[in-house]
Amino acid sequence: MSSPLVVIEHVKKSFVHEGRDVPILKDIDLRIDHGEMLCIVGPSGAGKSTLLHLLGTLDLPSEGSIYFEGDNITSYSSARLAEFRNHRIGFVFQFHHLLPEFTALENVTMPGRIRGEPLRELTARAQHLLEEVGLKERLTHRPGELSGGEQQRVALARALIMNPKLVLADEPTGNLDTNTGTAMHELLFRLNQTHGTTFLVVTHSQDLAHKMPRVVHMRDGRIETDERSGPGPTPFPERNGVAQPPSHERNG
Repeated sequence: MSSPLVVIEHVKKSFVHEGRDVPILKDIDLRIDHGEMLCIVGPSGAGKSTLLHLLGTLDLPSEGSIYFEGDNITSYSSARLAEFRNHRIGFVFQFHHLLPEFTALENVTMPGRIRGEPLRELTARAQHLLEEVGLKERLTHRPGELSGGEQQRVALARALIMNPKLVLADEPTGNLDTNTGTAMHELLFRLNQTHGTTFLVVTHSQDLAHKMPRVVHMRDGRIETDERSGPGPTPFPERNGVAQPPSHERNG
């Protein structure tokens, strides 16, 4: 079996509320391979978005470790985490968070501008990505001049501009109508095949979940089931009836 992209080991997350710890994630183990396309589903309060935020290094676990291509990113400094997040992770949220005063093209280049990359190269990459997501004629339009589906495609292009290994999408079609949401689903699959980018999607959409080759069900802060359809990596051994990855080998 090839080396995994991400390994999550015994991750717990709790928050303090009125002087007491409130557990949100309870001993999460998960392995994500390069180029995988998987989604996380479950009822509200299951811990889906919290897990996504930990994977995106927007927050740190209370206990446990997260490995990215063998490196324990939970041990990184805040400055190193910011660099890692900018270069290795792409984000697509339910609310696209586009900057209203900038054009679609300028919005897509923003992560590279933050990193200080040459504007000419960034602009060329951004234009190519916007054409790839079907917005060739919308390069100079501002978010207020775009439909909801078009805005979300701009956000998706922005997530891909730094060639990330992993794209995290939190309810990317939650504010879209059925037809536009279906088109976005198809686009995610096509980009996964074209770029080889790993996509992890948190969704309430049963339609999207049914199309995914791997579906992780969460409930009450735990992984309840981890289901694959069709051929895929060898299933993990089970612990308490739930598929678990092997313990990650640590260097040194």
